[in-house]
Amino acid sequence: MRPIPDTFHDPRLSAIADKVTAGRRLDHDDGLTLLTTSDLVNLGRLADHQRRQLHGDKAYFVYNQHLNYTNVCQNRCQFCAFARDDEEQGAFTMSLADVEQRLRERIDEPIRELHVVGGIHPDLPFDYYIKLLETMKRVRPRATIKAFTAVEIDHIAGRSGLSVEETLLRLKAAGLEMMPGGGAEVLSDRIHDRLYNRKIDGRHWLKIVRTAHRTGIITNATMLYGHIETLAERVRHLLALRDLQDETGGFSAFIPLAFHPQNTRLNRIPETTAFDDLTPIATARLLLDNFDHVKANWVMIGEALAQVALNFGADDLDGTIIEEKITHMAGATSAKGLGRAQLKRMITAAGFVPVERDAFYRPVEEARPNSRQP
Repeated sequence: MRPIPDTFHDPRLSAIADKVTAGRRLDHDDGLTLLTTSDLVNLGRLADHQRRQLHGDKAYFVYNQHLNYTNVCQNRCQFCAFARDDEEQGAFTMSLADVEQRLRERIDEPIRELHVVGGIHPDLPFDYYIKLLETMKRVRPRATIKAFTAVEIDHIAGRSGLSVEETLLRLKAAGLEMMPGGGAEVLSDRIHDRLYNRKIDGRHWLKIVRTAHRTGIITNATMLYGHIETLAERVRHLLALRDLQDETGGFSAFIPLAFHPQNTRLNRIPETTAFDDLTPIATARLLLDNFDHVKANWVMIGEALAQVALNFGADDLDGTIIEEKITHMAGATSAKGLGRAQLKRMITAAGFVPVERDAFYRPVEEARPNSRQP
C-alpha cells in the first residue's frame, strides 16, 4: 500500500492527512479544502491511500446493458439534451415488444445488469412499468434489474395512485432489485429553482431514496457537477448523502457525473477539464467514508481519464454500458460501449487487477473459453 505523503504543497492537506491517519471524519471545511486545493497529486495520493485500504489493487467492472425506454419527458431540465416532447422529432417510447427485441439481440452475451432509465412521460400508465420489469425479468432472469431514478419513482407513484412505499413494493415484486442514483443533480434549492424546477427537489429525492432503502432496494448516488453549482453546494450535497448512508446503509456506490453542455440550454458553459473531473472523485473517496465504492464513469470523462481516476480514489469503471444514449446526446465523445476485454486492458494498464462483478459487487466466475464473449 502506498504511504500517505509526508509533505504537501498545500499545507491545508497536512491537517486532513492527520485526520485520515487517525480515522477521524472529515467535515464541511475539509471538503472545501479538498475541492479548492491545487495540490492535485497529493490529493490523489490521499484518496488512493483510502481506496487501497478498502480494495487493495482491485478495480471492478460489470457486464451491463443500458435501456432507455423513452425520452419523452415533461420536466425539460435545462441541462438535458435527451428529453423530447411527445410528437417532437426524435421522440421515442419503446413498446414492450421493442424492449424484448432489444434484449434478445444480445441474448448470447453474459449481461449481469440491466440499467434502465427514461423520461417523465406524462401518459404512460402504471401497468407499463410493471410489465416493463416483468418482460425484462422473463427475457433476462439472471440479470439484476437496476431501474428508475427517484424522480421516475415519484412520477410512477403518481400514476399508480399508491404511496411511494407501496409503489416500490409493487415494482420490487415485478423484478426491480436496485435503483440508479440519478435525478439528485446537486441537492440545492437554488440550483433546483434555476435549472430543473419541474423536477422533485432535494428533500423529496432524499425521502424517496430513504423509502427505497427501507423496502430493501439498494440504490446508487450521483452528483452532476460542472454547471452553475458552487463548491460549497457540492460539499453540502456529499454530506447529505453521507448522513443518509449513516442512517440507512442503503447506498452501493457514488458516481460523480460530469456535465456535458453540448445540445443543452447551458451550452455556453465550458466542458470540464481533467482537473475538474479528478477532484470530485478524490474528494468523494475521502469525504464519503461510509461508501464502499466510488465509480469513475468512463462514458462521462472518457476512457483514458477513467484509468487515471483509479489512482485518485475510484475503484470501479462501471461497465460495458452497451447503448448508452443520455450522455452521448449531450456531446460525449467516449465509445458507445466497451467489451469485457477492453475494460480488463484498461484496468490492467492502469496498474490494477480487474475484477468482473455482478450488480452487488460479488465477483463473478470467469466464463468458459468457448463461450461467446466480446
